[in-house]
Amino acid sequence: MEDKRQIVDNLVLELRRGTLVLSVLSQLVAPQYGYSLVESLETKGIHIDPGTLYPLLRRLEKQELLQSEWETSGPKPRKYYILSVLGKEVYQELCNEWLELNKSIMAIL
Repeated sequence: MEDKRQIVDNLVLELRRGTLVLSVLSQLVAPQYGYSLVESLETKGIHIDPGTLYPLLRRLEKQELLQSEWETSGPKPRKYYILSVLGKEVYQELCNEWLELNKSIMAIL
């Protein structure tokens, strides 16, 4: 049987997973590459493992929510991501949904 700490840790992980897309989209109003995105989220208290981030970025790009461009002029090539027009619209709708959901949850708590 799982102990209480393990149960809580697993449930917190589930809660976090549900917020990662919104967290990532929120940081891509300006171009960022993967590692800068990890750092940006970390400074705001959101931990995301690169092994989780890169597949998420590829999925969001495939859904046409992100645009990407390779920067090759620096010491090492970097792929920069930014919200597409569709991505900005979806991000705004997700923000609205989040605010409504948060309001409901806060009323319950």
